[in-house]
Amino acid sequence: MKVAVIGAGKVGSAVVGDLMHVGAVSEIVLVSRDRFRAEGEVLDYQHTTSFTHYPCVNVTVGGYEDCADADLAVIAAGPSIEKGQTRIDLAAQNVQVLREILQGLDRHCPGSQLIVVTNPVDVLTYAAYRLSDRPRNRVIGTGTMIDTARLIRSIAAAYRIDPKNVFVYMLGEHGETSFAAWSMANICGLGLEEFGRLHVAASLDRAAEEERAKQAGYEILRRKGYTSHGIAAAVARLVIAIASDEKCILPVSVPLEGEYGLRNTALSVPCVVGAGGVEKVLEFPLSLEERRRLQASADHLAAAIQQAGL
Repeated sequence: MKVAVIGAGKVGSAVVGDLMHVGAVSEIVLVSRDRFRAEGEVLDYQHTTSFTHYPCVNVTVGGYEDCADADLAVIAAGPSIEKGQTRIDLAAQNVQVLREILQGLDRHCPGSQLIVVTNPVDVLTYAAYRLSDRPRNRVIGTGTMIDTARLIRSIAAAYRIDPKNVFVYMLGEHGETSFAAWSMANICGLGLEEFGRLHVAASLDRAAEEERAKQAGYEILRRKGYTSHGIAAAVARLVIAIASDEKCILPVSVPLEGEYGLRNTALSVPCVVGAGGVEKVLEFPLSLEERRRLQASADHLAAAIQQAGL
């Protein structure tokens, strides 16, 4: 599989590193306005290839013309969130960056699937769908994958178990209006409280856990100035799902066409992800309160989309 990574900043560079450990990826092309920096990143990564347990990945720096025949293009370019900003503050600026990127990708690799990482990821996912000729199943935003991972880890710590045994989703916007879908939360099929009685006495403050998951990115930003490792791992997870035609269910951002009664926006809901990208949007039976919160998130994003000139 050939993957183009657009953007050689903190996130794009971390994505390259994680993709080098995805066995299905044979070629990575890093594209950046700052070619000098991109060359440094690629040279650094090339020196790691003898240490991996996977087939040697060909990592190069290039332009959009070098992305020809790419199976996937990961869009991680554009200004990142700074202290005091919200993800939505970046919308208009990064939509313009996206327009330029799509011109290059549409010209040289129109058949590639898109994975959108740049924030605000839901607005940019919708913009990529509107501004390119790709069908919606081939435009995927990382959405609340990282928010979900943060919530799962916190729940797993409270119950002293492996995070892979926790099943729950953060849905909606990757941002302030996201929410935990507690109605479907379980540990190996048991409700959280029921499992707690069975295994370990643990009290879970659901509101606090949800807020912690929503604010985790800002906490990382406050401490190190940016986030990179978690989102790079989310991209790698998506690439694995597509490359192996896994048919896994992930909370990714996707343009909606009537599902949950929503249109003209993109946000995260559970989706079947395989070789065809988002192969099906699943309409889970959410509670009335969760439906209300999903609608509120959609309304918030619709306003941001309009404000960004889409």
